[in-house]
Amino acid sequence: MWGAVCGDVIGSYYEVHCTKEYDFPLVRESTFTDDSVLIAAVCRAILEDPRPVGRFSLGERARQYAAQYRRFYSFFPHAGFGNMFADWAKNGGGKTVRSYGNGGAMRVIPIGYAYDTLEQTLLQAKASCLSTHRHREAVKGAQAVAACVYLARHKASREEIRDYVRKHFYPLKESLGELRESHVFDSRTSYSVPPAIQAFLESHDYESAVRNAVSLGGDADTQACIAGGIAEAFYGEVPSHILRFCTSRVDLTIRKTLEEFREKYT
Repeated sequence: MWGAVCGDVIGSYYEVHCTKEYDFPLVRESTFTDDSVLIAAVCRAILEDPRPVGRFSLGERARQYAAQYRRFYSFFPHAGFGNMFADWAKNGGGKTVRSYGNGGAMRVIPIGYAYDTLEQTLLQAKASCLSTHRHREAVKGAQAVAACVYLARHKASREEIRDYVRKHFYPLKESLGELRESHVFDSRTSYSVPPAIQAFLESHDYESAVRNAVSLGGDADTQACIAGGIAEAFYGEVPSHILRFCTSRVDLTIRKTLEEFREKYT
């Protein structure tokens, strides 16, 4: 999980101060955002009820995820949540939101670690979206990210991960260099998730995946969160200097939840 959270922290500054430079500096103003908060919420939902679901129990599972989203939002209401999500959380979460933003995709990293089959990983990713991102494109992006983490954790090659994404989710036709030329901030799932996956696919280690994602010049924290989450599963670790920089910038509640999840699942 730290791979995703560190990506969020590193990218947070550059969400506002967009850069196309690969060798950007790590800046002290960096902090965790709603991405990290909701990753912790997904971790907590799985820790409290790790049971697999079937197609006919997705609604019940969705409500469990939603309860943790609202709970963690109440801990960190100023962590950069979008207005649509904040309104949903503050109003008790009773109304389904059909967002097609990338918020559903950035928080599913833990799901790729927790479940033993790809089928269950995809079902859980769908359930995690149904309260706040009940939109075909949002579910598609969440499932694509969770599948990448699952495959990386099970030692799939970079080519096998690329082929799976191309077959089931996105064509991934453009290289990172081609994407970078015209990429802008846009939090739509269909726009921002494929480049985040591409940032991982063109990486050679954890840090290069995060730098690839941030240097797109778009939704830097979320795209680095996604690329970093997949990269940690693939490469097996986050460099110690990055961990030192990022963990000190993450609230203790989130850190404790991530560590509890890591001890059980990784």
